[in-house]
Amino acid sequence: MSKLVIVESPHKATMIKKYLGKSYDVTASVGHIRDLPAAKLSVDIKNDFAPKYAIVKGKEKLVKELKEKAANADEILLATDPDREGEAISWHLATVLGLPLDEKNRVKFNEINENAVKKGIASPEKIDMDLVDAQQARRILDRLVGYKLSPFVSQKIHRGLSAGRVQSVAVRLVVDREEEIRKFVPEEYWSLDAKFTAPSSKKAFKAAFTGDETGKIKLKTKEETDAILARLQDAEYSVSSVKKGTRRRSPAPPFTTSTMQQDASRKLGFQAKRTMKIAQELYEGMEVEGFGATGLITYMRTDSLRISEEARQEGNAFIEENYGKQYLPEKPRYFKTKASAQDGHEAIRPTVPAITPEIAKKSLTPEQFKLYSLIWKRFMASLMSNCIQDTVKIEIKAVGESDKNTDRYCTFNASGYTVRFDGYTRLYEAATDEDEDEGKLPEIKAGDALKLKEMLGNQHFTQPPARYTEGSLIKML
Repeated sequence: MSKLVIVESPHKATMIKKYLGKSYDVTASVGHIRDLPAAKLSVDIKNDFAPKYAIVKGKEKLVKELKEKAANADEILLATDPDREGEAISWHLATVLGLPLDEKNRVKFNEINENAVKKGIASPEKIDMDLVDAQQARRILDRLVGYKLSPFVSQKIHRGLSAGRVQSVAVRLVVDREEEIRKFVPEEYWSLDAKFTAPSSKKAFKAAFTGDETGKIKLKTKEETDAILARLQDAEYSVSSVKKGTRRRSPAPPFTTSTMQQDASRKLGFQAKRTMKIAQELYEGMEVEGFGATGLITYMRTDSLRISEEARQEGNAFIEENYGKQYLPEKPRYFKTKASAQDGHEAIRPTVPAITPEIAKKSLTPEQFKLYSLIWKRFMASLMSNCIQDTVKIEIKAVGESDKNTDRYCTFNASGYTVRFDGYTRLYEAATDEDEDEGKLPEIKAGDALKLKEMLGNQHFTQPPARYTEGSLIKML
């Protein structure tokens, strides 16, 4: 009995062939085989917006080959990607190949490995027409907006300009931000920064002027700053209070599509399109020494934060074995997915936690290695214990020569922390501009006299909103 399995990409077909027996013929459609022809609108507005599909130009020979394979197969399974676009590709294939839509011939797997593929093959479903309709609605809307508005924009604004369902919204956001920047009027302000040493240490620490006996003061001009400096002439400095506390920092959830794109943009300098291409390669998989042919990550188009219990247990086992039980929280951590999320797939995670970035490195290109490292560390960190920090906030009282024998004084504040337990930060740290040494303060207690090492008044100006980067624009959209 011969079985035909159709996927989108030739590489994915090659991977899946390795898991199935000789009775399976795994072939690729190489993406969509039908689409709306570009030469005209291809949407019948007067007939309930019916789309008019045609075979994609250049794929006539491929479609003929698929029909021949289908005619000789005892069973046909459609194993395109498990999302809206993949569902639509399966529907187009079923339509062109003459497959009944009420038959269970749709196969889905969220990850590509032997277990997931065989499990998917063993439990085919019907094509989800709700997903197909959703994809068609988006495609038709793209065509209507683009083909109807682009000529108008090109004529009225500038030749060659176009409009689009998402493109025009993005342009509006960019223009609005540019208007904010143009209208922005910088305001001057000053800071007064000091460096002190404590009796317990020769290393100086920083503190910032906050006000005086009347309360907080915001310095707006050089004259105001100079007036405070004059008050602090020959001042004596002492610690008026020390407040200690504990701060617990929780890890970020595993990646969704948009957060992966944002982090890859910020940390790796990858554009969104490049990130998705590399993620697709990691999903489709490769040979990994010691693990054979396997996909490295779950499906990369998702808005869900959910992870399977099996993946959680595998991740926890890896953490306990390699870092110790103290790096696991007392209770499993669950992240809440937004109410608007489709939640059709898990969050983006490694398929096998034991395949660390270093183990996979030999099988990956430099770009694949960077993105896989980001995904692996983010997922593993999301399972780990909180980072625990001991915090300290110091208030410093300054009494200048002119304020002596009065109730007048100035105040400075310093704050810092030390890491009591690194927790998830042992693997993954969110982007920060904070210098670790800057956050450390010497052992100090109320009443300690401090020695001033340096006092500087610094001029600043308020800054306009930043222009969008690709990552921040994706987040806004």
